[in-house]
Amino acid sequence: MYSIQNRRYLGNKYKLLSFIKETINSECGAFDSLFDVFAGTGAVASDYLDKKIITNDILYSNYISHIAWFKKAKFDKKKLQEIIDSYNAITEINEDNYMSLTFGDTFFSNFVCRKIGFIREDIEIKFNNGEINEKERAILITSLLYSMDKIANTCGHYDAYRKGAKLPQEITLQMLDVPTNTSSKNKFYNCDSNELASKVVCDVAYLDPPYNSRQYSDAYHLLENVARWNKPKVKGVARKMNRDNLKSDYCLSSATAAFEDLIEKLQCKYIILSYNNTANNANDRSNAKISDEDIIRILSKKGEVKIFSQKYRAFTAGKSQNNHNAERLFVCKVKEESTKEIISSPLNYTGGKAKLLPQILPFFPDKIDTFVDLFCGGCNVGINVKANTHIYNDTNVSLINFYNTLKKSDKEKFIACIDRLIQQYDLSNSYKYGYEKYNCNSSKGLGEYNKDKFIALKNDFNNRKKKDMKYYAMFYTLIVFAFNNQIRFNSRGEYNLPVGKRDFNKKMREKLENFIDTVHSQNSYFYCKDFSEVEIPKKSFVYLDPPYLISAASYNENNGWTRENEKALLNYLTTLNKKGIPFALSNVLEHKGTKNDLLIEWCEKNKDTVKVIHLNYDYNNSNYQSTGKKAKTDEVLIMNY
Repeated sequence: MYSIQNRRYLGNKYKLLSFIKETINSECGAFDSLFDVFAGTGAVASDYLDKKIITNDILYSNYISHIAWFKKAKFDKKKLQEIIDSYNAITEINEDNYMSLTFGDTFFSNFVCRKIGFIREDIEIKFNNGEINEKERAILITSLLYSMDKIANTCGHYDAYRKGAKLPQEITLQMLDVPTNTSSKNKFYNCDSNELASKVVCDVAYLDPPYNSRQYSDAYHLLENVARWNKPKVKGVARKMNRDNLKSDYCLSSATAAFEDLIEKLQCKYIILSYNNTANNANDRSNAKISDEDIIRILSKKGEVKIFSQKYRAFTAGKSQNNHNAERLFVCKVKEESTKEIISSPLNYTGGKAKLLPQILPFFPDKIDTFVDLFCGGCNVGINVKANTHIYNDTNVSLINFYNTLKKSDKEKFIACIDRLIQQYDLSNSYKYGYEKYNCNSSKGLGEYNKDKFIALKNDFNNRKKKDMKYYAMFYTLIVFAFNNQIRFNSRGEYNLPVGKRDFNKKMREKLENFIDTVHSQNSYFYCKDFSEVEIPKKSFVYLDPPYLISAASYNENNGWTRENEKALLNYLTTLNKKGIPFALSNVLEHKGTKNDLLIEWCEKNKDTVKVIHLNYDYNNSNYQSTGKKAKTDEVLIMNY
């Protein structure tokens, strides 16, 4: 059975874990979350399973291993062992495949390459057929990668293979010793660290970037190739695929600038940087790219810096003669505390308050027993509020039924249903294949390719009678592929938006996954009622974000919210006020030259019990944003506490 440390990897910190953990514990004290920014094999993250861990690595071969080791998800150990046993029992494969044709008798024997290719293809077939889930797929791929690494004809990386060496004629997979005490809040990313840094909020950020000019995409190109399984063309003696998009700035002369940019973007309480002292090594390739002076200068801008050191024996290709290697930990206590992590709605709901949350949330009470969101829309606000109970309400029945479906559905099953729909209707899948497969690019978008397929899905959805999980997976898939990711039904109750430019990409997947996780973690209830009919429990805090009387938003078309509705809302607020129930109302007092006289008069009448907070207005995605430079929008938060 494989443990996480059973893989050879440049700069692996497994042997330094006690030093790292002792330093972090002594300097950071108690904390809840750790962001492993350059996670590699995940050795450091594996020592913090009692925390929320966020891992990232630019190599997919590492990312898929993080899913295998750390994702809180069900997997059938007995089934996986049977699959592994069946792979190990294979003694003959007569047909060549991508692996044997590309790598036969180089890093592995021709037969072993055939077997690797057969196994990797079979894993993908089983996953696409629904025989294994995402976690099980990740475990099998990781087992294959570890087994390859164990017998590879290399000295630990794939820059070259030893010519004339005797190649093993067998490969044997093993089950992973997957921990069961992982957190359901764990998150995993496979992207550029600098692009991700500003989007993650954590207590401790641990950084172990590349130190020198040795690119990890060069050293592990073969494992990356097998993990991704896109079967690209290769070139050169080492049979390397194109890796331009996997190159790290931390291995180049731009390392210092990249590091400074990263540190500025991090949102955390502590930064822990692992960086060795090989700045003046005998071998130029082994020289550290960032000087100690720059490290201290950059970190000191963020907060107080301490340095801890421990001797170690570094990886060497035989040319470096530094016998005084030391691993250093630079510990930076950040001056300002991290802001609250924002959970994004999976819906691009018109008038959503996502961008105003940093201004709104600080005004909410510190302790909330029941949070009541009477006009929940995209749930941007309620999903980010800590409370014992959440009550969400909206008059859009499709929206509420969608939320209730997410609440009761298994996340993996719901997302798998979306993936099957994408495959069934032959819609684009840029998450898996990028834009190139569809002869499109990010600027042009995918609308031209998806148009006919989107119409077919829309027609089937509008004709479907059974409102089960598949119905709401179709509903969400339509939203994802629709113009501006919006929701709109015609008078006959038919979804009627045209196709948009985007698809179920990585960002949309992450939004949906995080949203479902949060809904599952909350004690939440979803209702479809008029706002005045929702029962307000004792010890509630009520938030209201109604349609704006003086806007032209899509949900307020055809006089959807009238002056009579506004008067009823204001009377309702007066009632809450008399009952001593705290509330906060989002609204606008003025928009594009028009003033909400009813709301202004009500605020003036109740000025002794309510206060008006004027916010910085910014709806970049809103259909009713102003195009005139002088147009004024007075976005406000009105509170009675």
